[in-house]
Amino acid sequence: MRGGTSKAVFLREEDLPPPGHDRDAIILRVFGSPDKRQIDGLGGADPLTSKLAIIGAPRVLNTDVTYTFGQVEIDRPHVDYHSLCGNISAAVGQYAIESGLVEAVEPVTTVRAYTTNLRRILTIEVPVKNGRPVRLGTYRVPGVPGTGARILLDFADTAGGATGSLLPTGNPVDTLDVPGVGTIEASLVDIGNAHVFIRARDVGLKGTESPADIDRDRDLLDRLERIRGAGAFRMGMATSGEAARNETPATPILGIVSPPNDYVGHLDAVPVAAADVDLVSRVLFMQITHKTYAGTSTACTGVAARIPGSIVYEMLRADARDRMEIRIGHPAGVIDTESEVVLSGSGRNLGVRRATLGRTARRILDGTVYLDEVE
Repeated sequence: MRGGTSKAVFLREEDLPPPGHDRDAIILRVFGSPDKRQIDGLGGADPLTSKLAIIGAPRVLNTDVTYTFGQVEIDRPHVDYHSLCGNISAAVGQYAIESGLVEAVEPVTTVRAYTTNLRRILTIEVPVKNGRPVRLGTYRVPGVPGTGARILLDFADTAGGATGSLLPTGNPVDTLDVPGVGTIEASLVDIGNAHVFIRARDVGLKGTESPADIDRDRDLLDRLERIRGAGAFRMGMATSGEAARNETPATPILGIVSPPNDYVGHLDAVPVAAADVDLVSRVLFMQITHKTYAGTSTACTGVAARIPGSIVYEMLRADARDRMEIRIGHPAGVIDTESEVVLSGSGRNLGVRRATLGRTARRILDGTVYLDEVE
């Protein structure tokens, strides 16, 4: 299934062994990992298309399905379950209805999915007609050809899912001491997925660079990964900054933010005007630059923009601070999110009432994947 700008293999939980070595061995075989081309499996040889959704019966009260997301590594035999993919989460709602796991209710069916990754509940609103999810519509997702019906996700309940708190350190800004880089200010925010936000100018970037521009600079990528690792360690997600690459390669996600500016979208060469965005951001996922913008990053960026003193708040257009909707300029265009943060105290007492993401989804294939003997 495609969900937003990502694609995943969906498997039923009852068709797999329990979590552990045997389950991961089967999943790696399904995807054809480890292999840079994933030529002998269903993986797409890109982090955005080497994703997994395991769907099971509800195990938590007032939920409809149990959902485990897996980021299947391409060139090493590892499946990372620490993160959550917002794009694929949109497809979970559609899958649950099409598979008969959730009764279709017109005009919108709400699917409550318990995510084992974060031990939180996602609310997914899927438009429905004649007992089936609506596929055709006018909603456009930059980075996805054509248009579709808008699926709305709310990540509000996922705040603190990875670290226990929306602001893991209690601070809107922290100073990280990064080996080989020096000191750098960062905002550490945890909703959807944990994120490390830094200013583009602090790493010598304008913020409007294309993914190719960033990825071709191997020294820059190394420095950015060191910063991400330092943030992971500060948030308690890794035993050290150096160990983060192996222990938690997918999260935290690194966000590089800058004020509104003009640039050209790298996928279709369509100009993006500064007037049409409230801030500009690039994110690094699995040690390379995301070609569009991660779904969970959309929600997290929107929430971070509501926290006074954070780096994202600093970059936000001033007149957007009183609007619920925030427009984020990313490499392929503009994405919007609605966010509401309750400032009922400082640090760990911040509450999130709304953190939304609009996506489209499509079932591409039903079938059987054939496996050789798995060790």
